[in-house]
Amino acid sequence: MRIGVLLLPADPWQQTLERVRHLEELGYAHLWTYDHLSWRRYRDLPWHATIPWLTGVAAATSRIRIGTMVTSPNFRHPVTLAKDAMTLDHISDGRLTLGIGAGGTGFDATALGGDPPTPRERTARFTEFVELLDAVLREPAHSHRGRYYTADEARTIPGCVQHPRVPLAIAAAGPKALDLTARVGDAWITYGEPNAADQSAAATEAAVRAQAALLDERCAAHGRDPGELRRYFLVGNTDERPLASAGAFEDFVGRYERMGFTDIVFHDPRPGDPVFTDDPKVVDAIAERFF
Repeated sequence: MRIGVLLLPADPWQQTLERVRHLEELGYAHLWTYDHLSWRRYRDLPWHATIPWLTGVAAATSRIRIGTMVTSPNFRHPVTLAKDAMTLDHISDGRLTLGIGAGGTGFDATALGGDPPTPRERTARFTEFVELLDAVLREPAHSHRGRYYTADEARTIPGCVQHPRVPLAIAAAGPKALDLTARVGDAWITYGEPNAADQSAAATEAAVRAQAALLDERCAAHGRDPGELRRYFLVGNTDERPLASAGAFEDFVGRYERMGFTDIVFHDPRPGDPVFTDDPKVVDAIAERFF
């Protein structure tokens, strides 16, 4: 089991550098951030752009993997994202994982103007987005004319450090997104069932088991070994609080490892944040117990 930490890109840069270097020294396997123009309760607070933020983190570290959890089509285009990802893969010396989601209905959905897409439109756009991104990252030149995106001999030269491209970790809960993950993804991201009325530990585990079973089924349908996919569970979006103590976290990890998950990611505690309220010292305690 690999364990990673998600940091919000909301702190002064020197504070961020100190934190990411400390997390690397502790032995965490990967470090992530959200990819939003603004986000929830931080809309009127400092919030840095994701790709430059990750570029700075890559330059300040040497071992820990980095990634988006997750980028989305709400304000990204596959061609420009592919170029950014390819470049960041070189700067990080092959340490980038690109997490991708369908995009929600929050601030990012309307920041560039227009109405937010319907759920059906989001799903169709997401599929085209991922398929085009995959093709542009793999091929020296690629053209595409679709419902949502166009590419005219888009080039990603010299290509990624990682082959055949940077890994794509797809956030998926529903059948179509899980099928897309089985076809195109290198990894799967989930935090349970979005918008579920019951966010208890038992209900979340039941939802995740159902998602994992459907993912296995879709992998088999596409002639793919489900074991090829890394499986990431993002902590912090349900009622359960595994960071209450290192022991609670160890119990949590054991349960999800038995469900086949290869990676756990938790939000770094933030003093003053109304949600990520755990004691920051638990991050060091977890590292002492696991690494």
